[in-house]
Amino acid sequence: MKIAIAGLGYVGLSNAILLAQSHEVIAVDVDARKVTDLNNKISSIDDADVEHYLASKPLQLKATQQADEAYAGAQYIIVAVPTNYDVDTNSFNTTLIEAVIANVLKVNQAAMIVIKSTIPVGYTKKVRQQFGYDRIIFSPEFLREGKALWDNLHPSRIIIGDQSEAAQTFGLMLKQAALKQDTPLLFMDSTEAEAIKLFANTYLAMRVSFFNELDSYALSHGLSTQKIIEGVSLDPRVGMYYNNPSFGYGGYCLPKDTKQLLANYEGVPQSLIGSIVQANAVRKDYIAQDILSREPKVVGIFRLIMKSGSDNIRESSVQGIMKRIKAKGVRVIVYEPLLDGQDHFFGSDIVADLSTFKKMSDLIVANRLFKDIQDVQEKVYTRDLFGSD
Repeated sequence: MKIAIAGLGYVGLSNAILLAQSHEVIAVDVDARKVTDLNNKISSIDDADVEHYLASKPLQLKATQQADEAYAGAQYIIVAVPTNYDVDTNSFNTTLIEAVIANVLKVNQAAMIVIKSTIPVGYTKKVRQQFGYDRIIFSPEFLREGKALWDNLHPSRIIIGDQSEAAQTFGLMLKQAALKQDTPLLFMDSTEAEAIKLFANTYLAMRVSFFNELDSYALSHGLSTQKIIEGVSLDPRVGMYYNNPSFGYGGYCLPKDTKQLLANYEGVPQSLIGSIVQANAVRKDYIAQDILSREPKVVGIFRLIMKSGSDNIRESSVQGIMKRIKAKGVRVIVYEPLLDGQDHFFGSDIVADLSTFKKMSDLIVANRLFKDIQDVQEKVYTRDLFGSD
């Protein structure tokens, strides 16, 4: 089959490589660098499996900036463009999805359009009516930064928001392309699939928030957070995983998905979902105050990314800590190799040399305890207890 993919971020690139093992895949993106990189078998994201597959696997894959070339004649068109949360509308900004659909329908009115961007509950039905085109479905992604292709090759589940023959074919294509062959494959209405995506990510945010609030309690009472978490998590109903305290949840998905789910609750009684959203701000307030209580004159922020293996600084929780500290007049400096060539980040000096950064900082704030700062551990403020993400 010919498959077109709109967007070369984590979702688009990992799906392109997955399907290009057996199908002709053309990816389209407005970013010339991403297009050139892919055509030269270079990964534009930090993902070891993506790099390996591009370098060593026989993929039927190319990239272009010409949308018409990608969409014409494709049987399936995957939409994987960003949908950032818009605080003014209290919803995801879906204008890029609609622009892709409009461009597709100019050249191809037979393709199945598969939305993999995260969207509000009820969006697929709405956009079908908007364009008068019923071959639009939703299929959620459950990917981790730095492990996007791995999670597509070893999926926990494959969910298709439609039950037509074309939708079943698409689901089987994803399953057959994966290395894990016993993956559950679920077909349902698109609205139910949309809800699954938001509820799954909100549950993960709730788990992060639970262990963070446990940590806040233990810190306030001089208790061992690690011992309490171990005792709680050894209950098999809780599980010894995804329980490492942090400065809060962040990244591409959890902050915006929790807010979108809360917005979808309009008219529906709830207290838990709103508390999950609020808990993230409360945790950052607590961590910032705990840092300030140590009265540092210069606070060094070590890495703006959320975790190891990530190249994303968007919505990282440490930025929330940084803003709160700066608001109290404390000088903040930043060490972040991803900002190479820049001198400042939101008014804070960037120190490119790690040794200089360590010397200048009275206190080094790190969401995760990277090995690069273990030699100055007496200066480091972190809530990383288990050395995991």
